[in-house]
Amino acid sequence: MFTLLAAAVPDPQRNAPAALTDKIDLVLGIAAWVGTAAGVAGVLVTGAMMAISVKRGESSEHMSRLGMVLGGCVLVATAGPLVQFVFN
Repeated sequence: MFTLLAAAVPDPQRNAPAALTDKIDLVLGIAAWVGTAAGVAGVLVTGAMMAISVKRGESSEHMSRLGMVLGGCVLVATAGPLVQFVFN
């Protein structure tokens, strides 16, 4: 009554040239360091803004800004392992 047509899922081999993969690894490594530096700078700037606001007696939404900065740091830190987990 029912016909099942199934085929094996293809598993292509990686055939990228070594020179290309070396350059891509270099660019991704630099991007990771830049992302980490941006996260550290973001935390420092947010902390400085919080300190200035407290001294002036102003209330502001620095905690939400700090949460966004820390969320970005988590994304930068976990991007490589997440992609490796999905594609391996």
